[in-house]
Amino acid sequence: MNKADTPYPIPHTPKTFKSEFDNFNWDQITTEIQNKTSQDVAYALANPKRTLEDFKALISPAARPYLEEMAQLSSQLTKKRFGNTMQMYVPMYLSNECQNICTYCGFSMDNKIPRRTLTDEEILREVEFIKNKGYDHILLVTGEANRTVGVPYIQHAIELIKDKFSNITIEVQPLQQDEYELLVDSGLYAVLVYQETYHKDEYKKHHPKGRKSNFDFRLETPDRLGRAGVHKIGLGALFGLEDWRTDSFFTALHLKYLQKNYWKTKYSISFPRLRPHSGGLEPKVEMTDPDLVQTICAFRLLDEDVELSMSTRESEIFRNNVVKLGITSISAESKTNPGGYVVEPQSLEQFEISDERPTNEIAEMLKSQGFEVVWKDWEAFS
Repeated sequence: MNKADTPYPIPHTPKTFKSEFDNFNWDQITTEIQNKTSQDVAYALANPKRTLEDFKALISPAARPYLEEMAQLSSQLTKKRFGNTMQMYVPMYLSNECQNICTYCGFSMDNKIPRRTLTDEEILREVEFIKNKGYDHILLVTGEANRTVGVPYIQHAIELIKDKFSNITIEVQPLQQDEYELLVDSGLYAVLVYQETYHKDEYKKHHPKGRKSNFDFRLETPDRLGRAGVHKIGLGALFGLEDWRTDSFFTALHLKYLQKNYWKTKYSISFPRLRPHSGGLEPKVEMTDPDLVQTICAFRLLDEDVELSMSTRESEIFRNNVVKLGITSISAESKTNPGGYVVEPQSLEQFEISDERPTNEIAEMLKSQGFEVVWKDWEAFS
């Protein structure tokens, strides 16, 4: 029997970002970025319709003398699109149980730490604390342990608290499309899924065991999110695992692919730098403060509409100075351990935070710089 005679339809494998990603070579991209000239940078700054080639110039060493100009232009574009509004959000860790080994994470399976998954009563106690701070947008975070914090647990947690928040975001293990669809129906708004690094060989070194070791499955997660109709997708790389410039390029490449193929979806970019944790991995490539400023500005110059997020991984001084350069959302008073707000404040955190100021202090800092501080998502302003 040939294919034409088959009584059942042949399953169609949809196109994913992997088909585009496989057309690029890491070393070649690195070389192209390094070879950009001051003329390339000047052209990129003058060209309002910037391309990925322009982005390479803006993240290149040749762009460093233009950092002040990049910062001013980035600030202008952000104010034009988002006004003086800054969104504040807070993460809530539901569990530190995990079946993955990740060299940079305090929750890695090979770290001998007490494991905890919050009960309904504990979730509601944490939520009460967060709501009393004024938050209406929450990020739920878990490790990857399907028996204890699989889809049923995540779905139940969303349904338990959805009447208390306008928007619920998750940062959990990559799921299948139908699982995301189920969570959307339950009240899910957005999903953060960071590739960590787009360098396939280095990725494997840092994820030697567990489902997260599957590079391609993680790479194709945003495609499943787009097809599932998730309202917003968050992308990013963990800077320090590999060359930050090349990882930034592939993050931008991924963003542009997704915007073209899932144009109804909103997108955000985060900029996590490797932070100390239980296990103590040192960064392979250091990303300095000026490097991070350059990256933030380059993303804003590439895309006026993408949301740019800054977490409490960064220092108080740095965050005070960078919020006007393109950032649209900022976390505050974060705890990266399950029950860290009231249930069990002394348990082990996933990583150390740097900016430990309470919510009201960060809100006052933002107001002093002319921001209107909101706790809801950008939908009302789009």
